[in-house]
Amino acid sequence: MSELVLVHDYLLVLRGAERTFAAIADIWPEAPISTLLYDEAGTEGRFAGRRISTSPLQRLGIDQGNFRAALPVFPTAVRRLPVGEASCVVSSSSAFAHGVRKPPGARHVCYCHSPLRYAWHAQDFALAETPPPARPALRLILRRQRRFDRRAAQQVDQYVANGRITQERIRRFWGRDSVVVHPPVDVDRFSAGEPGDYVLFVGELVRHKRADVAIESASAAGRPIKVVGAGPELRRLQARYGGEAEFLGRVGDGELSDLYAGAAALVVPGVEEFGIATVEVQAAGRPVVAIDAGGARETVVHGRTGLLVADGDRGGLARALRGDLTRFDSEDIRAHAQRFSRSAFQDRIRAIVESD
Repeated sequence: MSELVLVHDYLLVLRGAERTFAAIADIWPEAPISTLLYDEAGTEGRFAGRRISTSPLQRLGIDQGNFRAALPVFPTAVRRLPVGEASCVVSSSSAFAHGVRKPPGARHVCYCHSPLRYAWHAQDFALAETPPPARPALRLILRRQRRFDRRAAQQVDQYVANGRITQERIRRFWGRDSVVVHPPVDVDRFSAGEPGDYVLFVGELVRHKRADVAIESASAAGRPIKVVGAGPELRRLQARYGGEAEFLGRVGDGELSDLYAGAAALVVPGVEEFGIATVEVQAAGRPVVAIDAGGARETVVHGRTGLLVADGDRGGLARALRGDLTRFDSEDIRAHAQRFSRSAFQDRIRAIVESD
């Protein structure tokens, strides 16, 4: 097709949204990429060799550790991202990218990981993480973000949601319809191993991920827990739970694969829009113990590939973790994970973008 440009919020690390964007980018290997910020090392060279344009904010040295401080200026910066004379813009957005300004007559397809959660459905978490004197300013910033989102949503031609919960939020917050295409998972990267006694938490250490709930549940169940991930909550969690959990920080793909294969289960205590880790651990033949909400309902088969616990059931996760987690059929779990393969995702995205 004629000139196509790819847009992502910021490419600073390689987590779920960035891996999904990488799968999109591989569909059109010659397409230029526009993003607010780019760190080649932080994204493990995944986008090396691509034509990448960034916003002027790149010159300020903003990185994964401090990019949240630039929140007020991101909406303006994304509107000015260069897209040339593209006839089609494909954005990957969990915050701002859906607001990129498309050329006249161009088509804009947005793969939405989530509306910016702190502006819409997780404002309480954002305010709780902010010192009280700064909260009035943050409320103003989030109000402006909501106005930006509503305007931006009217300029997108086609939304693609990563799951039903995101689809419902796009409709409720922005009044737009969308189709669901689950994110890609490199399922062939994982293999089964001999499970141990420990359980895993894998994710960014921010409040809404509820890593503390995972740690407390594992402790109550008498199981060791390994925590994979970093983020603003890391120091607080280490100070409080240093004797109850092993904090591994960010780990490479190979180490993560080994951790999955050797785990008794993955614990998912928060509501995920999709939850790529939930599928990755199943690709390694291990079950998931998760809150019965959000993406887990689309990726976990209760009693077959894991256990779903009612949200609000205090002690429910701990009770599930006390049970026999070796009773699940590893090969059956792995077969289930194949539904979320990278090739299936790419076929669906290509068909949507290249349709008339």
